[in-house]
Amino acid sequence: MPMLTVLPEQAASKHRCSNTCTGPGLSSSSSESENDLPLAGIRILEMGQLIAGPFAGQLLGQFGAEIIKIETPKTGDPLRVWRELDEDGTSPWFRSIGRNKKSVAIDLRQLEGRELVKKLAVKCDVIIENFKPGTLEKWSLGPADLHRYNPDLIFTRVSGYGQTGPWSPRPGYASVCEAESGFRYINGFPDPETDGLAGPPVRPNISLGDSVAGLHAAFGTVLALLQKQRRKARGSTEKGATVDVSIVESMLNLMEGIIPEYDRKGKVRGPSGSSVTGIVPTNAYPCLPDSSSAHSPNYVVIGGNGDSIYKRLMKTIDREDLTGPRFEHNIQRVKRQKQIEDAIIAWTSVRSIEEVLAKMNKAGVPVGRVVTVKEVVENDQLISRGAIQVVDVETEDKEGIEREWTVKMPGTFPVIDGVSSKPKWAGPQLGAHTDEVLKAELGLGDHEIARLRRERIIG
Repeated sequence: MPMLTVLPEQAASKHRCSNTCTGPGLSSSSSESENDLPLAGIRILEMGQLIAGPFAGQLLGQFGAEIIKIETPKTGDPLRVWRELDEDGTSPWFRSIGRNKKSVAIDLRQLEGRELVKKLAVKCDVIIENFKPGTLEKWSLGPADLHRYNPDLIFTRVSGYGQTGPWSPRPGYASVCEAESGFRYINGFPDPETDGLAGPPVRPNISLGDSVAGLHAAFGTVLALLQKQRRKARGSTEKGATVDVSIVESMLNLMEGIIPEYDRKGKVRGPSGSSVTGIVPTNAYPCLPDSSSAHSPNYVVIGGNGDSIYKRLMKTIDREDLTGPRFEHNIQRVKRQKQIEDAIIAWTSVRSIEEVLAKMNKAGVPVGRVVTVKEVVENDQLISRGAIQVVDVETEDKEGIEREWTVKMPGTFPVIDGVSSKPKWAGPQLGAHTDEVLKAELGLGDHEIARLRRERIIG
């Protein structure tokens, strides 16, 4: 079997894809407008799977980076078959998180497959991966291996506990990292005697730690790219940075004042049900059932914790007796939380959600319904800002018949002037861009590609 060696001169010839590499549905005119996107000209090799690494790739791809996603032949990213499956057996979730990416199917378990990836990495600016620490090094694809050929290459590495430290070898999914960060302890309902958890913690019904780590990975990648730009401007020859993202540490970034409060005051913050410790009033309040929407929750969330907002709230619910010096500031209202909460509940529980929303909005008091995804995708505010996108899917069903449909997905945020939140294409079929990328980037011919496919090195 011939070995594909990486030549150092390839690092100096990082040509960008021509219009033949623009992906499904992208014309040459749209390619020209994409040159103005913030990350235009940046090429990223995404070697991650499931959520954390791919979510970072999703964010960076929407803002102009070219994302080449490496997947295992035949099976691909496991997320392709997670949760609900569409008519072709692919998860609609994958169509969302895989948007704007080029799927290249290469078997990393085979030496020749790893050599292909190495040659692609030489022509990239960033590698994103979320394997267990040490995996890339075992495959000879770590920084020490690839910086010989591409010194500027940035490694964005997501793991449970980071690349260093005594816990770095441990596998770490979002669920366990949320627990180890202290996040799970503060989510649930309090024991009235101990203020600790009454029963098991309540988990948000998403893999929050993965998405938060993905945000940190995208942020860190952009910082590393800026750092590289500044180093080059001053003539530095330092190697590309490693962005070391830990899911535990990413969750710690959400923990507000919990650590300094414990350090200075010995306070261990516990769970607080549907409210939040030390801020009053802010909670979920019951309303009358809505007969026209039997499956929607009958709760609104009111945030009346600003001093002037609180006064408007109390006036609206005819409880101005709960204003004055004893209720003037949040620190005073915290001591009278039950009295205030009971008054709000008594008012909302005999009114419809529509009436509560109307009166609170008129008074300038922050309020929102607790809604399901049905109400989210129908929300006029979100639709008007492009927060809900409808994207075409071109695929084959399980019988091999070509099919087309659309799938709704969230836009990519934040909103930046001149950057469309419309995905260029939905998550592609497994290996949809294998031939295209290997021909354009590595110069492989049809015969070589056929051999690699015959030997199951590529898909």
